[in-house]
Amino acid sequence: MQYQFTIIVPVYNEEENLERVEKELSKYIKIATKKTKILFVNDGSIDKSQQLIEQICENNNDFTFINFKENCGLSAAISAGFNNCDTELVGYIDSDLQTAPEDFNLLLEHIEEYDLVTGVRANRKDSFVKNMSSTIANGIRRSFTHDGMDDTGCPLKVIKTDFAKKIPMFKGLHRFLPAMILLQHGSIKQIPVQHFPRIAGEAKYGLWNRLIGPLIDCFAYLWMKKKYINYTVDTKG
Repeated sequence: MQYQFTIIVPVYNEEENLERVEKELSKYIKIATKKTKILFVNDGSIDKSQQLIEQICENNNDFTFINFKENCGLSAAISAGFNNCDTELVGYIDSDLQTAPEDFNLLLEHIEEYDLVTGVRANRKDSFVKNMSSTIANGIRRSFTHDGMDDTGCPLKVIKTDFAKKIPMFKGLHRFLPAMILLQHGSIKQIPVQHFPRIAGEAKYGLWNRLIGPLIDCFAYLWMKKKYINYTVDTKG
């Protein structure tokens, strides 16, 4: 049976988490409702992440990797994953595993009807400051994009690959994936998923990334929305 679903795992200095990532994603592959493979995208880590990724891929036929020469950011890692995906469906999960791989099955239940299905982190296990800044940032983004999504930062999504490959690349991309699908006249849905506290490694985003960065990115989104080219081929001769 051919693979149907690729899970992208962006990695940046997550050596403390990768053993658990291997264990949890290996468990998920056994219960996945679609034939699934894993694609690590190492975003220029300077710890032992790449060494561990190579060991994981050597030990598991369902795991592969891309290794960046230097750190380029989460949006670049996700974009590279989309561009290197050869399955009909693609998703991603953060390597801190604050969301549960088994919840991909909840999203996959709806992907036939929609072009993107995203998680919404229920009962978030983050600090007050992180939760509040995320709530404010999501409110700002919704006012610009009108995408109706409550939690675009949730690192658990499933997308039809044809749509994912048409998303233009820019920094901050990961915050606007539902809006990008709407620009293609696609359909989107959000589903509540589990959320857990980070138990190893360090968060890569501070208050600036969660508030000021997203606000600046909103203006970039408005520019792109105005310039975005969308077409559907009717017939070819």
